[in-house]
Amino acid sequence: MKVGIGQDSHRFDFDDKEKKLILGGVHFKDHPPLKGNSDADVILHSITNAISGITCVNILGEISDDMCLNRGITDSKAYLAEALKHLRDSKIVHVSISIECLTPKITPRILEIRKSLSELLVIPETCIGMTATTGEGLTQFGQGLGIQVFSCVTVI
Repeated sequence: MKVGIGQDSHRFDFDDKEKKLILGGVHFKDHPPLKGNSDADVILHSITNAISGITCVNILGEISDDMCLNRGITDSKAYLAEALKHLRDSKIVHVSISIECLTPKITPRILEIRKSLSELLVIPETCIGMTATTGEGLTQFGQGLGIQVFSCVTVI
């Protein structure tokens, strides 16, 4: 058994009217997107980083930069898929996710995000735990300037 911890954070891009806010592969309408070269899906980036903690192959960095900047791949699902390849015979048995942001409200969409992640990770929705907090507004994430996500991935 191995456990990996991942983190990611992005600021909102209040000026970009074309890009969409994507969290865990789910589109959040009527909300500013996150800044980043890719779709900046902080949930998928956090999980990708947790998997990298298990495989010791850092996807977010040189590999994702090549995919994004040189090949035009901006969908974070592709980065997650790349990380999953390096698990080889290991199988994800549980994912725990903690999200900090003031907006958008995450709790009403948790079931939808878990379903999306279940399909991407090929694990049951019941093996994906997710919590959301504003952190009492103590950080810039809780003050509405961006989103921060921590993930813990367990594999056997």
